[in-house]
Amino acid sequence: MINLELPKKLRASANQAHQVATEIFRPISRKYDLAEHEYPVELDTMAAMVEGLADSGTQKIGGAAGGREDDSESDGHATELLGNSNGGNMSALLNALETSWGDVGLMLSIPYQGLGNAAIAAVATDEQLKRFGKVWASMAITEPSFGSDSAAVTTTAVLDGDEWVLNGEKIFVTAGQRSTHIVVWASVDKSLGRAAIKSFVVPRDAPGLSVARLEHKLGIKASDTAVLLLQDCRIPKDNILGSPEVNVEKGFAGVMQTFDNTRPLVAAMAVGVARAALEELRAILTDAGVEISYDTPPNNQHAAAAEFLRMEADYESAYLLSLRAAWMADNKKPNSLEASMSKAKAGRTGTDVSLKAVELAGAIGYSQRTLLEKWGRDSKILDIFEGTQQIQQLIVARRVLGKTSAELK
Repeated sequence: MINLELPKKLRASANQAHQVATEIFRPISRKYDLAEHEYPVELDTMAAMVEGLADSGTQKIGGAAGGREDDSESDGHATELLGNSNGGNMSALLNALETSWGDVGLMLSIPYQGLGNAAIAAVATDEQLKRFGKVWASMAITEPSFGSDSAAVTTTAVLDGDEWVLNGEKIFVTAGQRSTHIVVWASVDKSLGRAAIKSFVVPRDAPGLSVARLEHKLGIKASDTAVLLLQDCRIPKDNILGSPEVNVEKGFAGVMQTFDNTRPLVAAMAVGVARAALEELRAILTDAGVEISYDTPPNNQHAAAAEFLRMEADYESAYLLSLRAAWMADNKKPNSLEASMSKAKAGRTGTDVSLKAVELAGAIGYSQRTLLEKWGRDSKILDIFEGTQQIQQLIVARRVLGKTSAELK
């Protein structure tokens, strides 16, 4: 029998994240939506709090806690008897969900909680984890020549003595201007194809790294999205994540492992936005005299109530798929299929729920009297970055049918 009740340790962490979302994020959400590219100074206080929680051993509030976890950090008794662990990935997912319920743009702006941190946690060596344990790392994958086809990376990394020299252009880098480090995907040998793509930790002050511009966006305006230039950018030799050796047989699996950790986190962000929209919509419908019943068939209820029940069911399924993907990661089970399933379902659900909520709320939803229209704009990116809806469906199809990327494109 499946027990979906969250462990006590995770409930406490999620409650902390919800308090942050309620007390810090929601009150300033509209302010930074209207002041694009302005740094949310309120997050400086939060950065100190996050660091204090990390130093004390408490789970992190943002999305960077995912990755490897010492057995002592899991659920002790349950792990001993059943081999069941709810560790860093599950904690990060729940915290990302709660903070995104507050404001997903601000969640992506939390200092020292970037998606690059999850990448470091996923593939770094123990020595690298010690060195990069307290950095703020963004992730730089996409380039002007490609979007979701991560294997098409053209940025190069050439070993020159004790340094790697990187050259290329990266676009749509979340927290690209504010972070202290950037995890950059680059090829060490283009002749070897995707197997030669590695990830490198590039410090903000590395010579040859510059910010070309910041993008103006539809949503998540509190988060800076940058274009980065790497022009003979030099970093230490040991800043390559994982092994520098190119294993043609293993291929692209090494760097792609990052997505198995980060895609459930993005799914959780979409779930958080969807829940926020549902809660706001329910209050609006209730004020309008629309009753939502779980005892009456939807076809016998108000049309808006029936639509609400449909969206709530989609929200629940996205939530459970996300939990499953994070649980598998914590328990060292291959979760590539489940990570893509959760990302596809949650990304689609987030946009559907938030935009339908705007529609059902009428003039109230379309105006700035509530945050519904903002959530509608914010949700779209969650169906795009970390792999678009179409890419996730393609990955799911490959896994289900047992096809390779060459066999099913």
